[in-house]
Amino acid sequence: MNQEEAIQEEELQREAAEAQDEAVQEEPEAKAEEEQEPSSEASKEPKEKSEKSFLGKKKKKKDPKDEKIEELEDRVKRQMAEFDNFRKRTEKEKSHMYEIGARDVIEKILPVVDNFERGLAAVPEEERANPVIEGMDKIYKQLMTVLTDLGVAPIEAAGQEFDPNLHNAVMHIEDEELGENIVAEEFQKGYTYKETVIRHSMVKVAN
Repeated sequence: MNQEEAIQEEELQREAAEAQDEAVQEEPEAKAEEEQEPSSEASKEPKEKSEKSFLGKKKKKKDPKDEKIEELEDRVKRQMAEFDNFRKRTEKEKSHMYEIGARDVIEKILPVVDNFERGLAAVPEEERANPVIEGMDKIYKQLMTVLTDLGVAPIEAAGQEFDPNLHNAVMHIEDEELGENIVAEEFQKGYTYKETVIRHSMVKVAN
């Protein structure tokens, strides 16, 4: 082998070594690019799926069963509200009817109370110890206790200013000792039932 051939052979070996080095350097870069491409494709895939799912939800119609359930629930709620209103209205009407019935009964009992008071007022003081009179007095007090528990109360009249909402004037007198429009005497007691007048006081008014 002459000198020129030796030089050419060395150049060929050097070029082969350089080519091998370049191949070794390019191989990791190619692998890195291959690894990046699937990840980018994977990142695109969920996005496409999310877009499809979003569009799918938007276009999806409500299940007929769900619509029927909502309709029945709404109907039940309406019926419950109507029943609650009916119950309240019935209780109010029932209470009103009870009040009317109670007033009617009390109005019929008041004349009995008047007779007890007149009878006891006519008894002389020396006969108060009579067992019959004592029995009448106890019955009268018991009757008044029952009426009080029911909400019945007598109307104050004598010495009070005349009030047409509470008193019924059947007589007028002139009396300098009493002020103007003052009740001088009560002929018959008036009563209220739960702050409602069931009988006006029958009175005599001064001046």
